[in-house]
Amino acid sequence: MRVGFISLGCAKNQVDCEQMMYRMREAGHEVLADPDGADLVVINTCGFIDAAKSEAIDHIIAMGELKRAGRIGKILVTGCLAQRYQEEILREMPEVDGVLGTGSYFDIASAARQVMEGQTVSEFGDIDAPVPETGRILTTPAHYAFLKIAEGCSNRCAFCVIPQLRGRYRSRPMDEVLCEARTLAAEGVKELIVVAQDTTLYGVDLPGHRKLLPELLRQLCRIEGVHWVRVHYLYPESITPELLDVFAGEPKLVNYLDIPIQHVNDGILKAMRRRGTRAYLEDLFRTIRAKLPDAVIRTSLIAGLPGEGEAEFEELCDFLREFRLERVGVFVYSPEEGTPAAEMPRPDEAVAVRRTDIVTELQSRIMDAYQAGLIGKTMEILSEGCDPERDLYFGRSYADSPEIDGKVWFTSENVVKTGSFVPVRIEKSIDGELYGAAAREEE
Repeated sequence: MRVGFISLGCAKNQVDCEQMMYRMREAGHEVLADPDGADLVVINTCGFIDAAKSEAIDHIIAMGELKRAGRIGKILVTGCLAQRYQEEILREMPEVDGVLGTGSYFDIASAARQVMEGQTVSEFGDIDAPVPETGRILTTPAHYAFLKIAEGCSNRCAFCVIPQLRGRYRSRPMDEVLCEARTLAAEGVKELIVVAQDTTLYGVDLPGHRKLLPELLRQLCRIEGVHWVRVHYLYPESITPELLDVFAGEPKLVNYLDIPIQHVNDGILKAMRRRGTRAYLEDLFRTIRAKLPDAVIRTSLIAGLPGEGEAEFEELCDFLREFRLERVGVFVYSPEEGTPAAEMPRPDEAVAVRRTDIVTELQSRIMDAYQAGLIGKTMEILSEGCDPERDLYFGRSYADSPEIDGKVWFTSENVVKTGSFVPVRIEKSIDGELYGAAAREEE
């Protein structure tokens, strides 16, 4: 059959989709680049917050319209939304022919066959089971790939539904991770982006029960062909001196630390079931700045959390003004059914939206100052293409993660291949993006 895939949500979800695509191809089916014209469309959904749920539903409705027009055949919904609303999707969305939960990704070929035979599939395997190893069909550009090192989460934050959707934390064996990384490098991947719901806990569930992320990163940096290793989702409570030493000592490991803190007020952190305090966060960021002077710190925040009054919100803003984190994403609190936070009183949504806008504006000024400080410096840029209309190449520095942060635009007297690394002298900053020129050899 001809199968089209739509992947929504985070990078971890994208890896799941790439593995499903591989399994379908191994079963003898054709994987299409565009779902239009497919016999079966698989929509791999996110169901984490309201915005993600709305996006998934919009895609299902859009595919339903193509189905009614005769342009596609069947629709199979997989991923977190399917896991979360197991019965509701089939009951309320008649265009859907089957649902497959997060514990059943690896049954995709069997589920697809059943759907095409006219059966209604509703399959939900054990979300705490070990994750089988499989290949992937990369959907990222050829020069970078996400490397998922664990599945699930055991942190149980009060606002988060992920453990109910993905199960307990399960680390992949290190030899399997390294084998996949070597395969990716042999295929031309230059940047490995290490992901998990919490990368700092990697290894705690394996024999020996110890944190193995520092050792894994050292081994990844030894792989020939890999130029950059980037790590996402470092939970602050588990960042150790050993881990920071690895960042300081491994040239391939870029000093981009994605550390989701969500808030800084002690009362709110406790209500969120986070293990840290503001004092701990302050010490951590000061330590990072001292040990890694060029570190770019990214975090995520939630505005309008239960218990957040004006004093607590101003405390958060003061923290941002003092520590001047280079990358900050802020989200309006979304009460998720089934979580402890959903039962707590919370500020009016309009207040949460206003606070989100305030943080966004504050962070915009901080980022502008950081970008301005890069003018005149020469940075290593991973080239990602050329815009012929603007006659400019574009790419990313170590400070920019794909699909999240901005681009670096530059001119060059020589042809620059996509996936190559180029020294670029930064000349200006406009609307959060940098502009420069490729440095000559003599420079």
